[in-house]
Amino acid sequence: MTAVVETIAALRAQVRAWRAEGLKVALVPTMGALHEGHVSLMRAALNRADRCVVSIFVNPRQFAPTEDLDKYPRQLALDLEKLERAGVHLAFTPDVQEVYPEGFATSISVGGPSAGLETDFRPAFFDGVATVVAKLFIQTEPGLAVFGEKDYQQLCVVKKLCRDLNLPVEILGSPTIRDAEGLAMSSRNAYLSAHELDIARQLNKILRKAASALEGGADEASTMAAARQAVLDAGFDVVDYVEARESLTLAPWQKDREGRVLVAARLGKTRLIDNVEVAAR
Repeated sequence: MTAVVETIAALRAQVRAWRAEGLKVALVPTMGALHEGHVSLMRAALNRADRCVVSIFVNPRQFAPTEDLDKYPRQLALDLEKLERAGVHLAFTPDVQEVYPEGFATSISVGGPSAGLETDFRPAFFDGVATVVAKLFIQTEPGLAVFGEKDYQQLCVVKKLCRDLNLPVEILGSPTIRDAEGLAMSSRNAYLSAHELDIARQLNKILRKAASALEGGADEASTMAAARQAVLDAGFDVVDYVEARESLTLAPWQKDREGRVLVAARLGKTRLIDNVEVAAR
């Protein structure tokens, strides 16, 4: 049965008891509204560790004032049922005051792989992510933490955070889980109408075509421009970016390095992100 704790003290007490038994603890940080993509992270954690902790916390510090903090889907009862079925040992479900008590005034500012892409459109996003992730690592003291590759820039930022601050946490990236049409699973997919879903399912196909073109020797600038236009032609309202970057650093892509094509685009009230691999040439 999945135990549920709401305080840092209770979380630490349970995790330290496990660690005293010599058990390896894995953490899967989430904002809830869990789907099969999240469950795949839990499976990866359970394959690599003796105990799995899942945090469910909608982090206000990674939302801009104009974003969907108040409307972000929250379904704790359903989420806990999914954790139970997945075999998760502990759910950490703090409220905002537990994570950011009155007078909280500290944050982590990140650079490196956070530069560009999401930061061009959400300037405070990764500082908010880095701050809450660092707090969760300090609170949980996991040996392993699992993040999805769908949020690829976030994964790179978290890896850099651990390297730079010497945090003793192994970061595991888990492959993106997609529906039958290839749409990357996301909690925000719940915002999409049936018509918008049909449009959204074109995104991964456009990315794969662009990646294949790059691998075949096509010019990067023209390929990215064509991909951007294809996203608009598919029915998206706005394309924030379509770019090729190196896989490890997210620096501009070099043809002899493994890369990723990353996209963010808006469809109605929903902003979708995705990425696919580009093999080195």
